[in-house]
Amino acid sequence: MTVPSKTLQIRSLVRSSGELELSLQEDAIPRPAANEVVVRVEASPMNPSDLGLLFGAADLRTAKASGTPQRPVVTAAIPEAAMKSMAGRADQSMPVGNEGAGVVVAAGASPQAQALLGKTVAMIGGAMYTQYRCIDVAQTMALPKGATAAEGASSFVNPLTALGMVETMRREGHKALVHTAAASNLGQMLNRICIKDGIPLVNIVRKQEQEDILRAIGAKYVCNATSPTFMQDLTDALAETGATLAFDATGGGKLAGQILNGMEAALLRKATEYSRYGTTTHKQVYIYGGLDRGPTEFTRGFGMSWGMGGWLLFPFLMRIGPEGAEKLKARVAAELKTTFASRYTKEVSMVEALSLGEIAVYSKQATGEKYLLNPSK
Repeated sequence: MTVPSKTLQIRSLVRSSGELELSLQEDAIPRPAANEVVVRVEASPMNPSDLGLLFGAADLRTAKASGTPQRPVVTAAIPEAAMKSMAGRADQSMPVGNEGAGVVVAAGASPQAQALLGKTVAMIGGAMYTQYRCIDVAQTMALPKGATAAEGASSFVNPLTALGMVETMRREGHKALVHTAAASNLGQMLNRICIKDGIPLVNIVRKQEQEDILRAIGAKYVCNATSPTFMQDLTDALAETGATLAFDATGGGKLAGQILNGMEAALLRKATEYSRYGTTTHKQVYIYGGLDRGPTEFTRGFGMSWGMGGWLLFPFLMRIGPEGAEKLKARVAAELKTTFASRYTKEVSMVEALSLGEIAVYSKQATGEKYLLNPSK
């Protein structure tokens, strides 16, 4: 097929004056180098990490629409106090979208690139909210025969994050996991991995319907943070599983500290002697998301053997190296329609994604409200 010379893509601009601007902009499609392909993007998930770049620190309650029906523009005010965190991207028009999938419509001269021509591939590398994406073959993954772009759109971020959590557990010597915001697409994937691999997993949710989702797929340990018996339920689950490693998607609030305190309380049940420094078993919470933008609060009731830090997928992949990353990608490809299946509540075009009505829904990042962007729609 004839590949157009230009592509339309979603851009996010934070002005130094304190305003967010979202728009559709044209960009040239590069001629693919020897080891590159051009992909017609047909599906790209709207993950929390994507929405963080898309909206920045804007107050979406102030969002206004302008432009034309074909080229909508959305603006919103950014609170003055939040502009300091936006300084690094001020006045830069930024493309959005970490991952996606589509059909290879042009390829460079290398055998690796030519082998992908006409095939449906998943890809990662940013700037996926676009009609066409030129990308190195090393950042792609050929999807299994019969798999659609929608099925492969989330082949990287969530699956590799879930597998990365399990691999981190193994490498750091833990034997079980805790996960918050656990009914998300990522959380459901992590449950399927842990069930298949025989790894105890303690899930933390906030609503009964989220608990129901997880129990329906076979989750054994589900604790509701809004329950009056939450800390007792959590400590019981931690004592039974021996979990001393947690991945927290909320970031702010008291939950990370509650998990550490629950781990210490569970360990103390088996302690044979008292120490004013607490148990000697290391307890670790990794914060990997920011659903709660408030400060992280905790009360030191968990002794001295503990850690709290950040965890991100791409630094983890760099640590395990290309060979380790390829092993994880191979598992994703093999179990794309089972363990790593993603579900979306709605598919939208780029124009629809910039409508105030749709923004009001998907910007909430609510469990069960994940959107799929189809730039070719």
